[in-house]
Amino acid sequence: MFLFIHPDNPNPRHIKTVVECLLDGGVIIYPTDTIYGLGCDIFQHKAIEKICRIKNVDPQKAQLSFVCYDLSDLSKYTKSISTPLYRLLKSYLPGAYTFILPASKEVPKILQSKKNTIGLRVPDNNIARTIVHELNHPLLSASLPGEMVEEYTDPELMYENFKNQVDIVIDGGIGGMTPSTVIDCTKEDYEVIRQGAGIWSE
Repeated sequence: MFLFIHPDNPNPRHIKTVVECLLDGGVIIYPTDTIYGLGCDIFQHKAIEKICRIKNVDPQKAQLSFVCYDLSDLSKYTKSISTPLYRLLKSYLPGAYTFILPASKEVPKILQSKKNTIGLRVPDNNIARTIVHELNHPLLSASLPGEMVEEYTDPELMYENFKNQVDIVIDGGIGGMTPSTVIDCTKEDYEVIRQGAGIWSE
């Protein structure tokens, strides 16, 4: 299904269609504040496996992250956040950042990596956050397979390429080509693992 959703005022009926699809084990392509991503419900094992098949990766080795609605949503999926770290997250989120944090027991087993960490995001994108809000728990997020190409910015081209592999492609406008900035916060000195769209100045 190809579904246009207004980037500023998402139609509740369309959001409901997407959420029902996710709860039913569906896989979607959806916009964020950086690039379009593959998404599914974090509690749907078969959907997680499907995303890993599309990307040709092992679930526990895949670089998958959770898209959360806000900081309180995010804090459920990581071990206790210190006050300085909380302030730091608050100053950068919502935004084009993925923070690597220690995973809590709330993270489904299939997604627990050997390092026991999880990437967490709160994108500055109305469509993504409205979906997560209605879903009532995070969305699993992965980049589209292969290299970042021009085609991955255009929802119509993504639909042509992936219509047989995903259930819904959301058209929320032309996407970016630069992914989020990834920051590892599991060590004392926070480290930028990937410089992306977000400017990091710690």
